[in-house]
Amino acid sequence: MRDYDEATSFLGEWGPFQLSVFFLLSASTIPNGFNGMSVTFLAATPEHRCLVPDSANLSQAWRNVSIPWEERDGQRVESKCWRYRLDSLTNYSARGLLPGVHVNVSDIQKEKCLDGWHYDRDLYHSTVVTQWDIVCDNDWKGPLTTSLFFAGVLTGSFISGQLSDSFGRKKILFATMAVQTGFSIIQVFSTSWEMFAILFLIVGMGQISNYVAAFILGSEILGKSARIIFSTLGICIFFAIGYMILPLFAYFIRDWRMLLMALTIPGLLCIPLWWFIPESPQWLISQGRIEEAEAIIRKAAKQNKMTAPAIIFKTAELDDNKQLHTRRYTILDLVKTHDIRVITILTIMFWLTVSIGYFGVSLNTPNLHGDPFLNCFLLAVIEVPSYIIAWQLLGRVQRRYSMCGTMLLGGIVLLLIQLVPQSLHILSTVLVMVGKFGITAAFSMAYVYTAELYPTVIRNMGVGIGSMSSRVGSVISPYFVYLGAYNRLLPYILMGSLTVIMGVLVLFFPETYGKPLPETMDQTQNVKGLCCKKNSPKNLYDTSEEVKNGITLITTKL
Repeated sequence: MRDYDEATSFLGEWGPFQLSVFFLLSASTIPNGFNGMSVTFLAATPEHRCLVPDSANLSQAWRNVSIPWEERDGQRVESKCWRYRLDSLTNYSARGLLPGVHVNVSDIQKEKCLDGWHYDRDLYHSTVVTQWDIVCDNDWKGPLTTSLFFAGVLTGSFISGQLSDSFGRKKILFATMAVQTGFSIIQVFSTSWEMFAILFLIVGMGQISNYVAAFILGSEILGKSARIIFSTLGICIFFAIGYMILPLFAYFIRDWRMLLMALTIPGLLCIPLWWFIPESPQWLISQGRIEEAEAIIRKAAKQNKMTAPAIIFKTAELDDNKQLHTRRYTILDLVKTHDIRVITILTIMFWLTVSIGYFGVSLNTPNLHGDPFLNCFLLAVIEVPSYIIAWQLLGRVQRRYSMCGTMLLGGIVLLLIQLVPQSLHILSTVLVMVGKFGITAAFSMAYVYTAELYPTVIRNMGVGIGSMSSRVGSVISPYFVYLGAYNRLLPYILMGSLTVIMGVLVLFFPETYGKPLPETMDQTQNVKGLCCKKNSPKNLYDTSEEVKNGITLITTKL
């Protein structure tokens, strides 16, 4: 059978049809950008302390000392979860005794915040945390809320490929958009934390599913050169644009319900795209719907002002479809030989680490010094040059060194944050941005490198195990952020250490840059540590082009 790209080559690469598909599909992922990180502001924890009710019969002197002091990050601050026993304070106040004069305040017994909390309203008028008092003994609900969203992402990543294979790319794209938008609207009216968290899990399922469906659809419709730009830059940069929009919305809308509604409404603007985005001709062909596939291609040719041949897809060629491999491979083949086993273990470790680093840094925005809205915007902006640099590295630098370099850059910079005095918070923010730059670049190159490591017969499963490890990392990452409540530097120390260690371990992967993709298990490269052969620049570039042309079709079934 002729290659699909060859059969449709008469369309050209960048006509009006390809441009419209490129930008409309890329634009459809903008809501994913701000919905994916919305928990940063929806579930932000403002400064708080125990509420001392106005009904308490306390003099001003005793009211001023009702909250004990404690050490946090080397500074004395008011306790967030304890107050001095109110009945004792009331008794001393009624007797006319003065704190520090007649009574040693530190000797008074403490009690928990029995009357609730007083929240600082300077940054946030209300959040999920203030709505349902997710602090102190209930603060475990904060990271769990985020983890449930990413658990939904993990579940959605399992089912999205199968759904789009069964029902079509376009239908699943818009159905999962409806799930994300519809359940987000219901979430606005949540009456309890439990309701909010369960709906957040469902929103996570829709969020990843429509992203993957758009990814597949663009990869199958666009030609080779357009496909490369779409998969490595287009969809990623538009996601980053959505991420940049998030802090702008959050800055002007400080109430969590109104903010969530404002972030949800743009999803409704995607409805008209149904009449402009076509179904994947490749999927239609796989379903035997040749006439529909040809109709889409002929319409595209008319839009590009090209003349389509009388017969685009020959039925005889389409029937002669699969004669490549007679043996069925299973997930056990990922650990069958020594080299494949080492590659699989390193792949799981790499994806887990880079995902923890990426989401951990992104979600830790509220713990940074300075304005959280500006910090979030800067961390989103830095992703754009990161994707561009990663795209250039894929075509010019050996894989191990580009991955190692970006991981070490991200990890070392995160470790350096602990050396920065608290007074130099701008420098800390710059270091976090550089760390995010390195980790994002490594993350964006991971699919390509993983696909190059595995032979064709198990490549789908190899990339799938890596992608699944990434989702597990995203579920874990909120708990790294949670540690920042006890020490603001601890998340960066842990994430930086893991990233540096993984940056070194990446050097033990085989080098794939400039080498032909392995087809069988026997062609898998040996794991040789730091040794690798050099290839000519021409071959290097050709292979990266080959991988980038096929990578989206390999990964999006997962």
